[in-house]
Amino acid sequence: MDEDPEIERIKQQKLKEMLRQQNQPKPKNIADLNSQNFDHTISGTSPTLVDFWAEWCGPCKMMHPVFESMSKKYPEINFARVNVDQNQDIAMRFGVQSIPTFLMFKSGQLVDKMMGAVGAPGIHMICKKYSS
Repeated sequence: MDEDPEIERIKQQKLKEMLRQQNQPKPKNIADLNSQNFDHTISGTSPTLVDFWAEWCGPCKMMHPVFESMSKKYPEINFARVNVDQNQDIAMRFGVQSIPTFLMFKSGQLVDKMMGAVGAPGIHMICKKYSS
């Protein structure tokens, strides 16, 4: 028995949709760092850009969507955040005195630093510098 042409059309449409979704870049998770996972996260061979922020900081909140969008543009760079109120030990360890502060790590070593609401151009500049 022949299959209904309408069902065949729907199956083809669904197949195309599934293939298109499969080829979409998957949203990248931005890790929330703390004392337990910080050193492990920054010690990888891929560069890791860490955003030091706080809930009450207006410029930090303004940078969140920029940080997220740049994480999608630079899949070879790991993106992570440190809430300085909850992780003062990490902020003190790296001398973070104003926020937002962005630190770039490579193989566990601090290789670059930017302070302030640098916007997309600032994040783009530091990512481009360390991307493969």
